[in-house]
Amino acid sequence: MTSKVIYTGSLRTEAEHLKSGAKIITDAPTDNHGKGEAFSPTDTVATALASCMLTVMGIKAEDLKLNLKGTTAEVAKTMAANPRRISKVEIAITFPETYSEKSRKILEHTAKTCPVLESLHPDMEKIISFNYL
Repeated sequence: MTSKVIYTGSLRTEAEHLKSGAKIITDAPTDNHGKGEAFSPTDTVATALASCMLTVMGIKAEDLKLNLKGTTAEVAKTMAANPRRISKVEIAITFPETYSEKSRKILEHTAKTCPVLESLHPDMEKIISFNYL
């Protein structure tokens, strides 16, 4: 088992990663009866995509002897109705330095093949940009 999620009331959940004990709290968003005091479940999906991209690029960067420390990803999520779902995720990845053209292509390809991206519904629009300082 990977995790255990408990509904704590008032549209809030607490998820525990069983191996590490790390916890994530979610709240329903303000546009869906919630307080919006924490990530919503759909926020965690969009954020997981960015985290996955950064993680797999980090693995590849180690192989390539590149430093990705300080790389950021800004995430924007758009919801749709009927049925309520994530219709679009926009991620802007900014690297703290410039890399060779070959390294850029490898990193960008790696990000675009991360497991979370491969798992998302094909109808969800995904806009990914890469920015180098």
